[in-house]
Amino acid sequence: MQKYEINTPLRQAAFLAQVVHESGYLAATEENLNYSAKGLMATWPTRFPTLAVAQAYERQPEKIANKVYASRMGNREESSGDGWKYRGAGLIQLTGKDNHLAYALGASVDVLTVSEYIRTNEGAADVSGWFWSVNGLSKWADVGDFDGVSDVINLGRKTAKVGDAIGYAHRLEMYNAFKKALGA
Repeated sequence: MQKYEINTPLRQAAFLAQVVHESGYLAATEENLNYSAKGLMATWPTRFPTLAVAQAYERQPEKIANKVYASRMGNREESSGDGWKYRGAGLIQLTGKDNHLAYALGASVDVLTVSEYIRTNEGAADVSGWFWSVNGLSKWADVGDFDGVSDVINLGRKTAKVGDAIGYAHRLEMYNAFKKALGA
């Protein structure tokens, strides 16, 4: 956190709340894509518009990643395997080839091994701080706009609606607990 100037109680509370939520209480450094058919339809309704389509993918994490992340964020088509290679990783779940490569270049990490590196404990922590920094999340944290922080991390941009980030209630619960613990 010091490296990326996450150095005030409000910044730390917001960062830790996001990290705890995104990583399952620091248990995971990569995205869990083991979805049921109904879970796929709820999470990605445009990619899984029918139960039959979702059933063809359920409980197949690699196949799911390749479908849901195909042809976006710098990834190639579904058959390329980019969705799986560049699935969410790190404590904040950096997703997509463009983002993985941007981190590699910005943090001087080998572009050929960046996706593996950010799944290690050291890499997972560093990429999360880097993401916070390059997305200017301290500005939202400094003014207590936890919804703004949550939006950028989960939705990729600040939205007008409060609480629309997936898992917002849990994120907010963690934020309030960390604020209390840190005296923010």
